[in-house]
Amino acid sequence: MKVNGTTIFLGEQQSLFDFLEANQYDIRLIAVERNGEIVPKAKYKEVMLDDEDTLEIVNFVGGG
Repeated sequence: MKVNGTTIFLGEQQSLFDFLEANQYDIRLIAVERNGEIVPKAKYKEVMLDDEDTLEIVNFVGGG
């Protein structure tokens, strides 16, 4: 699987939610694109990842 351009080997299928939690992403502050499509936050626990997926994870940063 590729995450933000870096290859990661999952080893076993897992949910997007579990992947994000395990990698310490703050789910409230990110948006995720999987294989070219935005994943709604409500679907994070349903979407199952495998080594063929490509993720782009964007962090929201406040400022002014």
